[in-house]
Amino acid sequence: MAQAHKTGLTDKRRIGLYPGTFDPVTLGHLDIVKRAVKLVDHLVIGIATGVGKVPLFSLEERVAMWRHEAEPIAKGHATIEVIPFDKKLQVDFARELGASVIIRGLRAVSDFEYEFQMAAMNQRLNMEVETVVIMADPRYQAIASRLVKEIALLDGDVSAFTSPYIADLLIKRCKELADH
Repeated sequence: MAQAHKTGLTDKRRIGLYPGTFDPVTLGHLDIVKRAVKLVDHLVIGIATGVGKVPLFSLEERVAMWRHEAEPIAKGHATIEVIPFDKKLQVDFARELGASVIIRGLRAVSDFEYEFQMAAMNQRLNMEVETVVIMADPRYQAIASRLVKEIALLDGDVSAFTSPYIADLLIKRCKELADH
């Protein structure tokens, strides 16, 4: 039996991977996790370095954000683990974890082509890992981390797009950047 990363869980439990850069975590991301824990026994939130991206928050800060945000979601549902990953394919990371499912969120038609291609390529790389796409709640369809950062950097109100905890971190980081 395959062993899951660090957890000791066997493949009798359904393990899912929700990968992303999450810079920052938004209400849309939180909604996907709240719904994903209904589909799996153990959910790994994989924090990617973001090849080709310049994140506002370090990998360690994004991991800490998710650990803070995931704790209340996990109660009474699947277990949640937050793990950074770097320079590896999602399907390879999923295989290391013993995950049978990669969870992806879909906000709009514009996301569909990318997610469709990603799912097809992942399947070609590893037919044992399925991609499950969760449609964004209509309340969160317009929320994108990139736009939330831009609003915060321009001193706009981000409280409608992320949790109060993340909003505070985002405001502090933008003030730090403005002071330099």
